[in-house]
Amino acid sequence: MTARAASTAAQPGAAPLPVRPADQLAGDAASGVQRLAAAMAELKLSAAVPWLQAGVAAMMEQDWIAGGDHILKALELDERNALGWRLLAICREKLEHFPTAFEAYETALRLSPDQAELANDLGRLAQRLGHLDIAEKFYHAFLVRNPGHIEAVNNLACILRDVGRYQEAIGLLQPVLMAHPEEILLWNTLGTVLSEQSDVDQSFVFFEEALRLDPTFAKARYNRGNARMSLGDPQGALADINEALEGTTSGFERAMMTMSRATVRMALGDLAGGFEDYEERFSPHSTDAVRFVTDAKRWHADTPIEGRSLLVVAEQGLGDEVLFANVLPDLVEAMGPDGKLYLAVERRLVPLFQRSFPTATVGAHRTFKLNGHQMRTMPFMDETEVEFWAPIASLFKRFRPDVASFPKRERFLTPDPERVAHWKARLAELGPEPKVGVLWKSLNLDGTRGRYFSPFDLWKPVLATPGRRFVNLQYGDVSRELAEVEAAGIAVWNPDGVDLKQDLDDVAALSAALDLVVGPANATTNIAAAVGAPLWLITTPDAWPRFGTSGYPCYPQARCFHTGRFNGWEDVMGRLADAMAEPL
Repeated sequence: MTARAASTAAQPGAAPLPVRPADQLAGDAASGVQRLAAAMAELKLSAAVPWLQAGVAAMMEQDWIAGGDHILKALELDERNALGWRLLAICREKLEHFPTAFEAYETALRLSPDQAELANDLGRLAQRLGHLDIAEKFYHAFLVRNPGHIEAVNNLACILRDVGRYQEAIGLLQPVLMAHPEEILLWNTLGTVLSEQSDVDQSFVFFEEALRLDPTFAKARYNRGNARMSLGDPQGALADINEALEGTTSGFERAMMTMSRATVRMALGDLAGGFEDYEERFSPHSTDAVRFVTDAKRWHADTPIEGRSLLVVAEQGLGDEVLFANVLPDLVEAMGPDGKLYLAVERRLVPLFQRSFPTATVGAHRTFKLNGHQMRTMPFMDETEVEFWAPIASLFKRFRPDVASFPKRERFLTPDPERVAHWKARLAELGPEPKVGVLWKSLNLDGTRGRYFSPFDLWKPVLATPGRRFVNLQYGDVSRELAEVEAAGIAVWNPDGVDLKQDLDDVAALSAALDLVVGPANATTNIAAAVGAPLWLITTPDAWPRFGTSGYPCYPQARCFHTGRFNGWEDVMGRLADAMAEPL
């Protein structure tokens, strides 16, 4: 990296880049500024030194823009000054210009390979950017020369946790914690490891110990709040998260905590407060915040909509795109016959949404990364001009202010009637028994996601229920699971002629043709419910779309089987098996 490139790569005042979740990430780029300032005494007198001194003086006052400008002047005079590159990296990191900060650290390390601290800095920054494999290598290199370093051990353990290598993380943390039992950060991080591998009860103990050592430690209080939510205590979770928010000034921590509070408030039935907090997903500090590329004005809940033109962009996961579409019939009615609606959805949903909202123009959105930002475009719009645009979840602030505002609507998406008839005929060939579609997992089971789904073995008593004909709706490779049940003498029909992951319009039709769909909340159960299929839904304690009820207001026909707390799978699957044996 050259000084000229550094000067043009991130101008002062540019918007900060979004960062990945790093709620336990330890270390502050600015913590060594005073020590680095002392190192300038060893520099040979040159024209660059006054600029370095001016830069450090500004950094000591936390003026990262001026500090970076002064350091750039020094580097223009001496591009091989490793200290200057490290100081510039600190300024860029503090301004959250993470890609250029990373390049500056790399340049400093290349010029001064004996400075082990730079490997730790690079690991921390790579971790913030989500490059976990790169970060892991830097931390290992640093720990070879600095065994037991608290900050590096903590951050490496976070990486191992985030990629699901829980036992390695525990093995790394335990000996260091035994040697340093006063280190609250390590108690806290060990708690998060246990929580994410579903040992929530035990994780609570570690968060409590961190708070005993330091009652003001906001990260531990926030994580204890999440643990309380997992244990079925949303009121306790809300109290902890509120107190944690009062104790942190970090932009990305506040965004993360506010988003967590949003779902807790929704789970308690506080839709107005929950969706107000949910707007934090667009904070520049928010993890993976998406930037929508459009010239239209942002629509807000109090903006008149009748007779206007509006672009609505779907967001979050595919299941969320479907769930939030619950408001679209209300939106079409509010816009009236003179309004013009444009819908941008995931490409596999386009046929289903176009059929469901024939007066709208429906097309696919496209998402990509640019300079570390998540960008979402709407290519189908071309040169089309609209007055307003809105992310789909923000419509809930206007149309779903409370639970009473959910209509008892049979369905809000329309499956292809010809394909429904086709699947009804195919299913009739299987015999007279009720046809029950089953799903048991999400395709994405990385990290903490796996704890949201019951072990497949617990499904076998359900699938062995006599007088039922079970139909596989589970997308992805399920050959192992289907072979297991077949070996146990259980028949599950696997429909041919449909790709359960890609052909979502046909999945909607197949779901509508079934007598019942059963499974956890994933993309397919949301689609099935939206087209009006009878649904039995397995829900976890933090299932915010229940909105403080015992059901699922977006899908009034859904019968919910609640776990009550994580790891309550034996009980809920037993209740599901008993219900399946009853007349449908």
